[in-house]
Amino acid sequence: QVQLVESGGGLVQAGGSLRLSCAASGRTFSTYAMGWFRQAPGKEREFVAAINSGGGGSTYYADSVKGRFTISRDNAKNTVYLQMNSLKPEDTAVYYCAARRIYYSRSDTTYDYWGQGTQVTVSS
Repeated sequence: QVQLVESGGGLVQAGGSLRLSCAASGRTFSTYAMGWFRQAPGKEREFVAAINSGGGGSTYYADSVKGRFTISRDNAKNTVYLQMNSLKPEDTAVYYCAARRIYYSRSDTTYDYWGQGTQVTVSS
């Protein structure tokens, strides 16, 4: 079983940057693909970014964040990151990290483990 804890959320002005972290428990972190999702009040949860397991880790992004957000992982620290640049008010949401075995997916229904989320608020 894997436990995930997000951190790094906060209030930032439009155009600013924020870096989210997701710390994972367990000694098999490197075998999991990791994803970031977000959900705004009254909205459905949506895919943001994902990174595959292993040393290299191919990355994948939603069109809405591609070019602005960067996902990365540090397997030695059991941590996945989401670097968010050029933030927009529409990025405001609770951000969740999630884990699944080996390969990434854009569908939240395919992820096995979820963190509690961290709030990101972008002011105009």
